Amino acid sequence: MPDRILTELQRDALQEIANLGMGQAATRLSALLDEFIELSVPRVRVVEVREAALALHEMTGIDGPVVAVRQGFRSEIKGEALVICRSDEIGALYTLNGGAYAATDRESPMNTELIFDVANALTGACVSAMLDQLGRLPVFTQPGLLGEHVMLDEVFQPGLLAWDFALLVEVNFASKDQRFRAHLVMLMAEDSIQHVSQAIDALLHSL
Repeated sequence: MPDRILTELQRDALQEIANLGMGQAATRLSALLDEFIELSVPRVRVVEVREAALALHEMTGIDGPVVAVRQGFRSEIKGEALVICRSDEIGALYTLNGGAYAATDRESPMNTELIFDVANALTGACVSAMLDQLGRLPVFTQPGLLGEHVMLDEVFQPGLLAWDFALLVEVNFASKDQRFRAHLVMLMAEDSIQHVSQAIDALLHSL
């Protein structure tokens, strides 16, 4: 695995940058759901895209069906943000936010609306905060639902990412009772890794 593309110092710095971004995302999700949100330490790896599903499985332990939303971001640093939730935990969302979603039919379009609300809260806050620290302003594509009962292998289907390698940043967010968890995965394109490296060096030099 080509983790040597980033130095240990750069990896540590990127993890701290991700920490700040994930903190903002957790705050936004907590406000949306009216629930205290716990988050893990961000994990940073350079992976072969063809092995991204396997790497994510190793990180998260997910082996069942998931709900997945993707959203692209573009600047000098470009990539894809994925929000992945276990399908059997989506129902727990309806008990949050003061039960605001509980009265709705869980098979109705509101189901998709809730998933997109969570994805937008996480992706918008985290990606924007991280790239802002790296001196970049992202432009987002429209989010898209990859599926509500798909496996990780289907999330990373051939052709979705036309790269050989990607810089992967993963963190998971959980409700206080652990009944609902969401994984935010950022995959930055291989031709962006050098820009990330240079931006981190410039940030470290300015401290």
